[in-house]
Amino acid sequence: MDLVEFNAAPADRLRSELVSCCDVPRWVEGILAKRPYGDRPALTAVADQLARELDDNEVDRALQAHPRIGDRPQGAGTEAAWSRKEQSGVGDDPEVRAALAEGNREYEDRFGRVFLICATGLTAAQMLSSLQDRLTHDDAVEAVVVHEELRKIALLRLNKLVIVSERSERTKGAASFAHDGAERSEEEA
Repeated sequence: MDLVEFNAAPADRLRSELVSCCDVPRWVEGILAKRPYGDRPALTAVADQLARELDDNEVDRALQAHPRIGDRPQGAGTEAAWSRKEQSGVGDDPEVRAALAEGNREYEDRFGRVFLICATGLTAAQMLSSLQDRLTHDDAVEAVVVHEELRKIALLRLNKLVIVSERSERTKGAASFAHDGAERSEEEA
């Protein structure tokens, strides 16, 4: 969908799409509450700020929606499709898959949660190296890293959800003008 459609869509329709980006109700509702957006950078800025404000419980909730690195996400939903594409760098090498599975077990034993990494564009070796490096973190440092990885994934997925189109770019000026005009009318009242 483009930005015009995103701004006009009923909240109930968008809610499930936004949950596929980041399964945190406050993040989803915060994005919905700020509509309409004049352009994608404005939408991204709001989503980014909301992601930075997530607390530990919200991060843990969002992690429950993410598959382990190296597992093949099942299902036909948006989130499963995105996960499969994001993890495409894992490949089919059985040794790499075994090493990732073992690393995942170690990570979960160490930190009590799934290992999360923004895997888009990474090779299996890069993911495995990051996993091994992060196993050396203390809890506080790793919590910051996980939060950042979740933020990057949420923004990446939001940008997949709201595509750039000629239509949204053409109407951007009109939407901005209408918004500015509404502000002027309120100021004049």
